[in-house]
Amino acid sequence: MKILITGANGYIGQRLIPVLLEEGHELYCCVRNSQRFVSDTIHANMHVIETDFLQPGDTTFPEDIDVAYYLIHSMSSGKDFEKLEAESAVNFIRLLEKTSCKQLIYLTGIVNEQHLSQHLSSRLAVENILNKSTVPLTALRAGIIVGSGSASFEIIRDLVEKLPVMVTPKWLNTLCQPIAIRNVIQFLNRVRLKENTFGKNFDIGGPDVLSYKNMLLQFAEVRKLKRKIFILPIMTPRLSSYWLYFVTSTSYSLAVNLVDSMKINVVCRPNDLAAELNISLISYKEAVEIAFEKIEQQMVLSSWKDAFISSNSHIDLAKYVEVPLHGVFKDVKWREVGETQDQVMSNVWSIGGEKGWYYANSLWKVRGLMDKFVGGVGLRRGRTNTSEIQAGDALDFWRVLVADKKRKRLLLFAEMKLPGEAWLEFRILKKNHKLQLRQTATFRPKGLWGRLYWMAMLPFHYFIFSGMIRNICKVD
Repeated sequence: MKILITGANGYIGQRLIPVLLEEGHELYCCVRNSQRFVSDTIHANMHVIETDFLQPGDTTFPEDIDVAYYLIHSMSSGKDFEKLEAESAVNFIRLLEKTSCKQLIYLTGIVNEQHLSQHLSSRLAVENILNKSTVPLTALRAGIIVGSGSASFEIIRDLVEKLPVMVTPKWLNTLCQPIAIRNVIQFLNRVRLKENTFGKNFDIGGPDVLSYKNMLLQFAEVRKLKRKIFILPIMTPRLSSYWLYFVTSTSYSLAVNLVDSMKINVVCRPNDLAAELNISLISYKEAVEIAFEKIEQQMVLSSWKDAFISSNSHIDLAKYVEVPLHGVFKDVKWREVGETQDQVMSNVWSIGGEKGWYYANSLWKVRGLMDKFVGGVGLRRGRTNTSEIQAGDALDFWRVLVADKKRKRLLLFAEMKLPGEAWLEFRILKKNHKLQLRQTATFRPKGLWGRLYWMAMLPFHYFIFSGMIRNICKVD
């Protein structure tokens, strides 16, 4: 079967693709930037279509597509996002209607309340656009998705594991019906070409209806932690957003949108779809336990933190892969590695997250806190995997541009708030007939403030970057 997937390098797409490939389907994966597509996923039955549905240009789909998945969602801020989401859906439909596609499957949000948040309203509007297509639509509406790497899971984890006592906003009393990521993928896979689902929408959720407060407390039970939660009704949406932003790894714009949506009950309408598809629904606690099993086994396939919404950024990776040579400040360090190059590259590949930055981690944390206070991402995003990284991944307050083990090169681009642009590169090269690690920090200032910033940071750079390369090259 030939299947088209949009949002293929997103959280859901990366979970769905391996399942479809294992069943022997031929996939056409739509991505805005093929450099961000996880190389481990490359398969003989998978084809990449690089396109932006806001500007599709001369994009075409294979005519003999059987099923298409629309997995494009935006949690970005801005007054025009509803218009852009609608425009993207319209352009997608124009392309899809030129094919012989028999079914379109859309994963969206639960929209049963009379008053919806801006983002849930937008998702409903997109569903209505897709439903007007000549291709029959099956819409699956989900609430909180629980799985390793999901935004909801990581935010709850941040709150529970870092705060023994929580003074929280009143939206923690809101009801929701969380669903395990495993069940979501089962619904997406098994609903395919089921004609009795054509032209219909279904709410999908787990067996538990919980308040957000109960979700936090049950999460704590699974982790064997004792937590106290006190709800403070006077906390405004703005204060709630700041609270979520400073305590968790979310960006401020995402925190605003989450708070806006969390004020609305997301409980499923009854239906028999799970029984018809032979899906056993997983409880919330079991979903949390499964997620931690994946984390402990280093089997997290995708994470919301690797999406650009985690930084409220939409950088073009290709634009920044070539580090500028002129009009920049540089700090270059060399250190001989000799026969230990493989261990040194393993150290480089493990940088950030729980491992830290090999020197002056307390200063890196202070820098992350400063970034958080001025609206940046801070250090809390960490990394998805402790030893593997791919182009496009988030790495604390950096974005991975190049992760090429064969050429022994790692290139990072700063997503922290700066009066300029910054790159950090690690590369093993031959110098004076010896293998050496070259560590290069590059900064392209914007105006006078950028130059003053670099000068002010020089003393810190000297000690931090010298200590970092020295410790990276240490081999046990």
